[in-house]
Amino acid sequence: MMELYPAFSDQDVFFITTKESFLTKHKLDGLVIPDCNAREPLNLARAIVAAFKLVRRIRPRVVVSTGAAPGLIVLFLASLFGAKTIWVDSVANAERLSLSGRLAGFFVNVWLTQWPHLAVAKGPEYHGSVL
Repeated sequence: MMELYPAFSDQDVFFITTKESFLTKHKLDGLVIPDCNAREPLNLARAIVAAFKLVRRIRPRVVVSTGAAPGLIVLFLASLFGAKTIWVDSVANAERLSLSGRLAGFFVNVWLTQWPHLAVAKGPEYHGSVL
């Protein structure tokens, strides 16, 4: 995400992350939600509740995520509140889209991959990579 950050330099940017150290290290405005995945239902529930409270309070106009389950949750909830949503699948997913990336395709406004061979009809688009 930090590779994309300069593209939003003229915007009011707020980060939601799972690591307080990320915000501190980069001196960013943001909040922390619990990390989670599909194999940890309790943490997944905690993340959904925390993300809902944040999205309801912040009411973002646009949400961009390169993340896993927590990012997907925030994107989904933000879309329910009318935000425009953008998924950029991680450059690390070179062989196939991540599970979160595949799920994002069902509801995001812009669905991107960083690998040209993963861009397919009715799938994510490729417009370049950030690395």
